[in-house]
Amino acid sequence: MKKTNSEKLKLGAFVTFGLLIFVVAVYFIGQSQNLFAKTFSISSNFTNVNGLIPGNNVRYSGINIGTVKRIQMINDTVINVEMSLEEKMMNHIKKDAIATIGSDGLVGNMIVNIIPGNQGNGRIEQGDVIKSFTKIGTNEMLNTLNTTNENAALLTSKLLNITNEITDGKGTLGMLIKDTIMAKNLVEIVNYLKLTSIEANTTIKELNHVIKSVDLENSVAGVMFNDTVSANQLKNTIQNLEQSSKDMQLVLGNLNTSINQIKDGNGAINYLSTNEELVEQLRDIITSIDEGTDKFNENMEALKHNFLTRSYFRKLERAQKKAEKQ
Repeated sequence: MKKTNSEKLKLGAFVTFGLLIFVVAVYFIGQSQNLFAKTFSISSNFTNVNGLIPGNNVRYSGINIGTVKRIQMINDTVINVEMSLEEKMMNHIKKDAIATIGSDGLVGNMIVNIIPGNQGNGRIEQGDVIKSFTKIGTNEMLNTLNTTNENAALLTSKLLNITNEITDGKGTLGMLIKDTIMAKNLVEIVNYLKLTSIEANTTIKELNHVIKSVDLENSVAGVMFNDTVSANQLKNTIQNLEQSSKDMQLVLGNLNTSINQIKDGNGAINYLSTNEELVEQLRDIITSIDEGTDKFNENMEALKHNFLTRSYFRKLERAQKKAEKQ
């Protein structure tokens, strides 16, 4: 069955329109994937890509500049993300730029955001690896919030138990709140501490007044404070006194030992001090000696006046006087 011209025209128009739509779609897809533009590749290492897949957009300061070309697992903690960027952006991105993974809106696709670096650093080159920063994902945030809520609930429960015990008068704090006698005692203690502080302050002021009234130039205290020679002499004196005290203690100890030996021994001193008869005999002997001495003196005086020996004693007196004159 032959087709009419109108049917052929409609078929040609449909094919032409479909081809046009295909070309436009290929153009936009190629433009979005940088298929028809000059590109260069850089990469960055992450610990978690948070659902990023090849083909997601790469943005620099909010502008789409390329796409994610490849995602490769290096090891269990490092994931390499290779990006294909427009060549014209090479002059704008610096080597210290930082790559982060975010979302396009609240529930949009994941994208790679490149944060500009220092303008003083050199521009990025083909194959460079830039630094990365992994943001906390939504799941991690929800898990953290959940843990925080659980901890807050436990803390609230414990605080409620503590409050109930305090209200019931349990524990030290509860006793302080419930016991009025203890509260009065604490008030008295605080008052005593206040009075003690006032008295200490007064004492310190008096000490300051005494210290200020000391004549540091003429007084003994001033000489002791300022004159190092006097201070050293005083120090030596104190040391000598300490040594003398030790020596006296040693002498007293030896004396006590000797006395104890005399009391406990059988020597002459102990015999003299304990034998009363011997003491009486010694007293009689001393008395006899005194009497004999008195009689001897009387005899000598009598000899001085005797005519036989008087000249001899006078001769001795003249010799003594002559010796005294010389």
